[in-house]
Amino acid sequence: MTSDASTFLHQGRAVLVTGGSRGIGAAIARAFAEQGDRVAVHYGASAEKAEAVRASLAGEGHVTVQADMARPDDVSAAVGSAADRLGRLDVLVNNAGVFLAHPPLSTSYDDWQATWSQTLATNLTGAANATFCAIPHLRAAGGGAVVNVSSRGAFRGEPNCPAYAASKAGMNAFGQSMALVLAPYDISVGTVAPGFVETEMAREVLDGEGGDDVRAQSPFGRVAHPEEVAAAVVWLASPGARFSSGTIIDVNGASYLRS
Repeated sequence: MTSDASTFLHQGRAVLVTGGSRGIGAAIARAFAEQGDRVAVHYGASAEKAEAVRASLAGEGHVTVQADMARPDDVSAAVGSAADRLGRLDVLVNNAGVFLAHPPLSTSYDDWQATWSQTLATNLTGAANATFCAIPHLRAAGGGAVVNVSSRGAFRGEPNCPAYAASKAGMNAFGQSMALVLAPYDISVGTVAPGFVETEMAREVLDGEGGDDVRAQSPFGRVAHPEEVAAAVVWLASPGARFSSGTIIDVNGASYLRS
């Protein structure tokens, strides 16, 4: 155990948030930190943004870890580093993902192949690998939680980004499978499925010609704030939500209702 890990071992839970350097991931990291947890902020390429998020978190003992989620060795190293530097691992949030346009009627076959490979490797296999690598740490902690950040696109489809919708549908199924596997070890697995969220990634759409149409999809007349998604994630990771394992929570402002 590292020295910084031993110092903070008994101060809140240890949480790893993938894709934590911006948007929804940054809001999730802040929400956990505000309730006294220690957070490992994962990033893929932007160390500067991740460090800025880490520095903004309430409390002490937070760290950053790097990994290309499409590279299995990177994922294993990042999960191990987070657990070592935090002294344990109680919660894994699988939030990292890519959203790459590839309209089926206008995309070349080479680009189609590349986009599907990158999307599935990052969004689905990356999350599955992070979960696999986190399980020994969660069991060693005596239980905990895995929370996946999916999308309403898993249910309604994404015509211009079918690989993204497929990856998120796969994440939903994966999460429910793992909920069955991990329940005997007091580890819950839940999923949050947001609609449009007011983030940097969505800014081009929300500020463009179609922005009003997107906001009108919800009877609230707006899209979600990142903090609203974070609130659902934090609840699913809480001990009080343990028996809700396997649940998928929609955070889309009633813009898409499913039975």
